[in-house]
Amino acid sequence: MTTTLERPAGTSDAPEQGGAALSRRRELRKSLILAAGLVVSVLALLSAVTLGTAGVGLGDVLRSVQVSIFGGTISADFASTYSVITQLRLPRVLLAFTAGAALSVSGVLMQGLLRNPLVSPFTLGVSPAAAFGAALVITLAGTNQLPAWATIAGAMVMALTVSAVVLGIATARRMAVATLLLLGIAMTQIFEALTSALQFTANENTLQAIIRWTFGSVNDAVWSDVLIVGVLTLLAVPVTLFFAKDLNAIAFAGDDAARSFGVNVGPLRVGLIALAVALAAVVVSFCGIIGFVGLVGPHIARLAIGADHRHLLPFAALSGGLLLLVADAVGRTIIAPAVVPVGIVVAFIGGPVFIYLILTRRNTLK
Repeated sequence: MTTTLERPAGTSDAPEQGGAALSRRRELRKSLILAAGLVVSVLALLSAVTLGTAGVGLGDVLRSVQVSIFGGTISADFASTYSVITQLRLPRVLLAFTAGAALSVSGVLMQGLLRNPLVSPFTLGVSPAAAFGAALVITLAGTNQLPAWATIAGAMVMALTVSAVVLGIATARRMAVATLLLLGIAMTQIFEALTSALQFTANENTLQAIIRWTFGSVNDAVWSDVLIVGVLTLLAVPVTLFFAKDLNAIAFAGDDAARSFGVNVGPLRVGLIALAVALAAVVVSFCGIIGFVGLVGPHIARLAIGADHRHLLPFAALSGGLLLLVADAVGRTIIAPAVVPVGIVVAFIGGPVFIYLILTRRNTLK
């Protein structure tokens, strides 16, 4: 004899179906926002290439890209324009965009893993350590002409070394998140003091070189810089997306609840913070000190697409890339033909934007 379980009278599947439909609409809306952000990013990149003292139109840009990818002949009258686009403009705008994307993704990781919306990629002392490494190399070189890779290597080695020391101490001592942040602040103060000491003892030429590097700039971008920063960013985004659900558990529910969901919190936090630090260290090494992108970019993305890391991470890459791209475009045009370093411009843009977010949308900082 079989028993049939019947649904009680007056009940239906409507609430469940309504919830599923609402979830699908939300996912569709976020997918459309991501697609729109991608289209805007491509258009912004193409438009940024046309900015500058040399007369370059959008048609010239598209033609140059076509020839570079698919091959073709270049007429004599177009050769100069082709060289400007492919050797100067394209590397510059692509480095600005990929650097901004890397810093913004790094910021999302740091804010989620440390559960602090005011954390940036430089919280652990990455930026001041890189500045000290570059300043030390410049000072030791003295009047000798440095190869381009020497300053980059000095900044990167110092940033990664200090970050490894901080994370190693935090792991060995099982430090709380707040203690880790305090350790990063202490490292920041130490290396800022060391850099100031080098500046105090440097001669005029060396001091000028140190200060110029610390401004943050993409003026001397070359394709090798774009390749390294771009490949690292393209590899990092899928890796972080793979752990997006675990990030959600840590950021929204806390460590204890995340562990109850099966998340291995300790190793995940150390591994992803190390990835965030590596992203920031590489960008600082190639571009100098560029702040605010890793702090403001994630908040702009949260306003547009929400706090779910499955959507936040890719959109933060787009918002950070656009922020730095716009800052570089402003720096190139505001007092042309002089160029204002992007690190200065992004602070002028990012500061008011962040103040606006604080004053108008307090819930974004929760």
